[in-house]
Amino acid sequence: MAEQTVVRRRLAGFTGAGYDKGRNKLWQAAWFATSNLVFQKWWLPVRLRPALLRLFGAQIGRNVFIRHRVRVHWPWKLVVGDDCWIGEDAWLLNLEPINVGDDVCISQAAFLCTGSHRWDSPTFEYDNGPIVIESGAWIAARATVLRGVAVGAGAVVGAQALAHKDVPAGTGFVRRVKGQ
Repeated sequence: MAEQTVVRRRLAGFTGAGYDKGRNKLWQAAWFATSNLVFQKWWLPVRLRPALLRLFGAQIGRNVFIRHRVRVHWPWKLVVGDDCWIGEDAWLLNLEPINVGDDVCISQAAFLCTGSHRWDSPTFEYDNGPIVIESGAWIAARATVLRGVAVGAGAVVGAQALAHKDVPAGTGFVRRVKGQ
């Protein structure tokens, strides 16, 4: 059996190299304040959420329905097509771009995460990558889509499933529950 090399983490040496936030600190602070004080709140009318995202640089299509408690890390790194639904508690952690096609449903508490870290880096440097969700796809409740993944047109990432690699168009990546 081959000997395993153990990576000794030294997080104090983390540099964050290769990650561009895309806006200055004032712009970032303005978004965080708006997101936490207004955008995520239940009392904000649904029709105003796309407008707020656009104000901060997102490209949002027509008839986009975004429920309350949705978190978007950087709006300026988000593109959403027409006629999309984003369910409550969804989290779009877009350190890199997230591109969503038309007629996409991102269900409750789904997690789209474009960020990661290099496991083999002693300083745990970033290993980020964009996410693409093509038209007609469905990211079901509590599903997770990881960095660098493309979900093809009409594909399904089922409830609580983990998409760590591309999901081809028209297919499903569904987590099976024991006994079904």
